[in-house]
Amino acid sequence: MTSMNKVFADLPVTIFEAMSQLARDNNAINLGQGFPDDPGPEDIRRAAADAVMDGYNQYPSMMGIPELRQAIAAHYGRWHGLTLDPMTEVMVTSGGTEALTSAILAVVEPGDEVVAFQPVYDSYLPIIRQAGGIPRLVRLEPPHWRLTEETLRSVFNHKTKAVLFNNPLNPAAVVYPREDLELLARFCQEFDTVAICDEVWEHVIFDGREHIPLITIPGMRDRTIKVGSAGKIFSLTGWKIGFVCAAPPLLRVAAKVHQFLTFTTAPNLQAAVAYGLGKPAEYFYDMRKELARSRDRLTRGLEGIGFPVLKSQGTYFLTVDLSPLGLNESDEAFCRRIVTDYKVAAIPVSAFYEENAVTSVVRFCFAKKDATLDTALERLSDAVHRR
Repeated sequence: MTSMNKVFADLPVTIFEAMSQLARDNNAINLGQGFPDDPGPEDIRRAAADAVMDGYNQYPSMMGIPELRQAIAAHYGRWHGLTLDPMTEVMVTSGGTEALTSAILAVVEPGDEVVAFQPVYDSYLPIIRQAGGIPRLVRLEPPHWRLTEETLRSVFNHKTKAVLFNNPLNPAAVVYPREDLELLARFCQEFDTVAICDEVWEHVIFDGREHIPLITIPGMRDRTIKVGSAGKIFSLTGWKIGFVCAAPPLLRVAAKVHQFLTFTTAPNLQAAVAYGLGKPAEYFYDMRKELARSRDRLTRGLEGIGFPVLKSQGTYFLTVDLSPLGLNESDEAFCRRIVTDYKVAAIPVSAFYEENAVTSVVRFCFAKKDATLDTALERLSDAVHRR
């Protein structure tokens, strides 16, 4: 038989699928995968249903329905003071992963180097390699996961075509401050590098923090591709509505890639997202407040059991650093043990590293109902002490 594409044929089963299967096999509570266990905002879901019954259900514009592109531009104008032309600088995709794929394939050519930060989202590296790019990996470390001049200087060079930057960072749950963004922007400008910014968690931030898009940093407006996700903003992860925002020369090429990946996206969902993006600021602040309450509930419970929690600044996740506990097992071994012995699934953060992994940190999803979190905590009550 003819050999298959090695970029994809040689990929192992992801730890996310493996842990979810173990959760199913063991009838465990799944705090591994990042999705809420409620149905999402009723008014936005009703807007989608109404659009199915009363709206247009044939192919919409490849770039996205005009009302959604206008809503995206207006939303980022209100929240970040970012001026976007909805017709030439905004595109709708079938989810954030497709948006990232379109951006990477639009920018990266064979032999180009692409900087990425570990822990790294699992789709980045296969797509970089499929484009012929060469990943240059930066190892971020707990507890702060910050960028440094030294680490950036070690990977950026004249071959650096692009950098993939996830902010807020999944799984580390960090919201990067302006200081780090300005540092990264300086390297992008020095080496004429395009920044592909995975900002899908931009609204899921806590404790009064501000999300600062890299595209708004001086010197980055024309060299940044910003990616967003309605699924993360509205806790409707199955909808798969992504946003790409970039200057026209970048967006035009990303659109040509998108044309041959998914071409377009369900028009009723686009209409509902347009409605949602126009909701008042209080809606988004209330959403953050409710998720922060769940974060704090799980944090208190885990700390009460004896887990050293690294407090989450954003995303649906918090992390625990097992190293002070002296468990003599890796993060992956710990996760496999608790899903079989205690019926709770988590994700080892080492799965987000390709090399030189951090092997002591575990990720839990707190975007769950109180009863789900409380039951998980009861099950984990002696996981630290028994092994």
